[in-house]
Amino acid sequence: MAQGWYKEWVKGWKIGEADWQMMTTMEEQEEHMIASMKYILVTGGVISGIGKGIIASSVGTILKSCGLHVTAIKIDPYINIDAGTFSPYEHGEVFVLDDGGEVDLDLGNYERFLDIRLTKDNNLTTGKIYQSVINKERRGDYLGKTVQVVPHITDAIQEWVMRQAKVPVDDDDVEPQVCVIELGGTVGDIESMPFIEAFRQFQFKVKRENFCNIHVSLVPQPSATGEQKTKPTQNSVRELRGLGLSPDLIMCRCSTPLENSVKEKISMFCHVEPEQVICVHDVSSIYRVPLLLENQGVVGYFSHRLDLPIETRPRKMLAKWKEMSDRSDRLLEHCSIALVGKYTKFSDSYASVIKALEHSALAISHKLEVKYVDSADLEPSTLQEEPVKYHEAWQKLCSADGILVPGGFGVRGTEGKIQAINWARRQKKPFLGVCLGMQLAVCEFARNMLDWKDANSTEFDPETKHPVVIDMPEHNPGQMGGTMRLGKRRTIFKTKNSILRKLYGDVDYVEERHRHRFESSSNMLDMVNPELKQHFEDKGFHFVGEDVEGERMEIIELDGAKLPITVWYRCWKPSSCRRSSLALF
Repeated sequence: MAQGWYKEWVKGWKIGEADWQMMTTMEEQEEHMIASMKYILVTGGVISGIGKGIIASSVGTILKSCGLHVTAIKIDPYINIDAGTFSPYEHGEVFVLDDGGEVDLDLGNYERFLDIRLTKDNNLTTGKIYQSVINKERRGDYLGKTVQVVPHITDAIQEWVMRQAKVPVDDDDVEPQVCVIELGGTVGDIESMPFIEAFRQFQFKVKRENFCNIHVSLVPQPSATGEQKTKPTQNSVRELRGLGLSPDLIMCRCSTPLENSVKEKISMFCHVEPEQVICVHDVSSIYRVPLLLENQGVVGYFSHRLDLPIETRPRKMLAKWKEMSDRSDRLLEHCSIALVGKYTKFSDSYASVIKALEHSALAISHKLEVKYVDSADLEPSTLQEEPVKYHEAWQKLCSADGILVPGGFGVRGTEGKIQAINWARRQKKPFLGVCLGMQLAVCEFARNMLDWKDANSTEFDPETKHPVVIDMPEHNPGQMGGTMRLGKRRTIFKTKNSILRKLYGDVDYVEERHRHRFESSSNMLDMVNPELKQHFEDKGFHFVGEDVEGERMEIIELDGAKLPITVWYRCWKPSSCRRSSLALF
């Protein structure tokens, strides 16, 4: 490790140069560095989906506003290696990182809130840990010992966290000072036990002044009585303490602000001061949560508890955050977007797309209304079977200000998406197709403007005579996980007249994140018909962006449309709470 980095780190933590030089060996310096890293573990109780991800992101945000470098790790106790093979109905969307990691959507929250860039190792799963330990055992790294959950699995968890906490995530490439760790699931789940035990040991390894635990719990308020109930929180904290972790802060999720008597009761039965009981009640926007925590003295508590070198001057970043939240609440003008997808029953299936739309709407001072349209409801078969549902779906589509067709897999609902794309093109409605939305835009145009009635993707019709979308060479149909075109890729603009190019600031190329198995390929088009691509261009269907090799069509724009854009890449990278996605803008 370079000495220059150590000097920068020393400067950040105000260690005297003379003291630093006294640590004569690199090992001593690294031991001191490990001891000085601050770890904040976020656990949850009572129910899953309680909001640990937003609270972890908010804690990171207020600490970053104090001038600290913050990273985040999400631990998922499931046995899957990563989130790549999940249905969106399981855990919501699969979030993709620059390095191609397919991870939990909470890492999207971390990136949006903290404006950082994470890697696939920031998402730790039971599958990854066991795979790592088993690989070591096969190599003989354990020297013939019996490999057990304790100490081998728990040691592997601790080593992973300590190693990943040191990886820079900011643009300045400075090593983080604080690591926020979210443990997924609920305390007491059997699959979480090795992680709980690992952190029980971890708190002693890194010392008390470098580790604290936030426990997020539910305080329900039954409508029959209107009384806030503390018993679920008491039981949850009791179980956590029985497993060897004592919460430093108890963050109570509730529908209305906690009454003082309720705070005092939780304090008394959960062995914390009343100031350590934090109310996280329902607010108008998730972007108000960092302000809610700040107003209850969370920064001051961390400063004292973890001995953090926090700046005392006014925090410009948090002031901007407050201004953004206030402006969001005051918006009067509305814009509506019809999101035509397959997984519309669960909004988290399109979390990044929705957040990118929200940020873009806020950038132009509009309040976003998303109209979820199940693409299958737009198909003629639904008119025969459920005419009311069919007409309701078309009413939503036709009344929206714009139409967005996001990514997806499988044939179900694709004809309904093509119907929506056809309507948007004919009515000159602002339209954005993302990933599968772009594939189907190519199919729709080929069918209706080039009169290739069977034009399709080989994913949906392997025998089509006009395969305008094909599978990619790197896709392995025999194995599902990690076999797509993943991560940040460069797209080259082929013309100066592109609308999207102007939105990006007239740059020569953009780098965005991809996740797909199929492509609109210039090579394949040439193989089918040497003049096929030109047929599209002659009709005003322009391929304005290609990959670096010039083999894959990445961006399409249509003559005469208000928003004539379809793109391969998805809305994972550019959108943060302070910077909107330019494709959606």
